[in-house]
Amino acid sequence: MVHLTDANNDNLAVANAETVYEVSRADLPLSCPTPEQKLWNSHPRVYLPIEATGEALCPYCSARYRLVD
Repeated sequence: MVHLTDANNDNLAVANAETVYEVSRADLPLSCPTPEQKLWNSHPRVYLPIEATGEALCPYCSARYRLVD
């Protein structure tokens, strides 16, 4: 069985590869790293409140998230 966050899973994006990520309401609740990213080379998952302002900043990696819809 392969876990979805497996480092060998080429279907997942590398975490923290971008500095700005655009997300939609379908991606909420927002966490960094996102479920589509590999976790083996990243930081602990943190949930980010983006609904009120439309933007969020990860306190671990400083990735910026922008709500686009």
